[in-house]
Amino acid sequence: MTILTRYMIRAHVGPFLFAFTAVTGLLFLNAVAQRLETLTGRGLEWSTFGEFMLLSLPHIVALTFPMSILVAVLYAFSDMTGHNEISAMSAGGVHPVRLMLPLIAVGMILTGMMYVFNDRMLPESNHRLSSLMADIGSKSPTFELREDIVNEVHTGDETRYFLRARQIDRATNQLTDVTIFDLSVQGELRTIVAASGTMAFTPDLRDLFLTLEDGVVYAVADDRPGTFQWLSYDTQILPFRGVGQELERRAGGTRGDREMTIVMLQAEVDRSLGDLDRIAEESRNASMETVQIALGHDGRAVDPSLTEEDIDNLEEQLGPDWAAELRAAGVLLDHDQAVDDVMRIHRTNAVRFDVQSLSTFRFRVETHKKYAIAFACLIFVLLGP
Repeated sequence: MTILTRYMIRAHVGPFLFAFTAVTGLLFLNAVAQRLETLTGRGLEWSTFGEFMLLSLPHIVALTFPMSILVAVLYAFSDMTGHNEISAMSAGGVHPVRLMLPLIAVGMILTGMMYVFNDRMLPESNHRLSSLMADIGSKSPTFELREDIVNEVHTGDETRYFLRARQIDRATNQLTDVTIFDLSVQGELRTIVAASGTMAFTPDLRDLFLTLEDGVVYAVADDRPGTFQWLSYDTQILPFRGVGQELERRAGGTRGDREMTIVMLQAEVDRSLGDLDRIAEESRNASMETVQIALGHDGRAVDPSLTEEDIDNLEEQLGPDWAAELRAAGVLLDHDQAVDDVMRIHRTNAVRFDVQSLSTFRFRVETHKKYAIAFACLIFVLLGP
């Protein structure tokens, strides 16, 4: 490595590190600030905060890395121009292209590194970050409970409760038409029914208190066979201890377009193209079937699965009213009905085709983004000088 090559590379290292640290830090603070409300007040462990911050860095680095290269090249060449170094080198017989060759070589190396980063590390970190935020979002029972199904409520002492509410107002934590199956006592089943209820959490969101209004409690016990308890109440407060104590982590899950590698994206594109071909084939078959129906027996639309001999046999069996009876049975159709059917199929397939096309474009755009961001490193090296 010549002295000039070392000098050109060293002149860019300092500005690059400064720009990379500054821009990444600003965008990182902005990303944390946007998610701060979601993270605070949920009783999360410090390790969860650390995991969130670590997983938030890769998608920021994917943007700031090429930007820092451009800033470094612009600063270095501007500084050399201000000190008349380029003029001195030109006067000494050094062609300006010679100054760019070391940077082009480094830019190609950084482009390869950025490509691997975008294709391997970035999708995985995005997927883990998305899964983490989904798990944090479901940590509060308000977000986890779903309407009109039986939800299992997990508590810190492993007590089993099952809750069903016809309606849940997530803004006010109001529940309507509540049914709770209480299995907290071994050998006893209590069913709590209430016309309405209100959910309230402790400040750390670890405990949930459910205030039930205007309800009835039904209870049966294994040690008292043949007995049945019935109790009505106006107001009842039911505590659920430790419902937000542990963060439940779920493995796997579906991946979005930003959570896929190029191989995964191409597989999705191929699948979407196959779906488009099938939709087009369905439309063609529907059109051909309509044409065949229009050319059916006696100018009337006939089920194409019937042969001429089948129709003659039906005419002999059913008599002079065979056409009306077949039409009523759906075997014999009017031309207008056949045309309406195929038009309905075409309209439906047109909507499906547009939706599937947008899905294909989305995956292709994400693939091109991975290449574009990586090659931006080399483009900025060429653009800066």
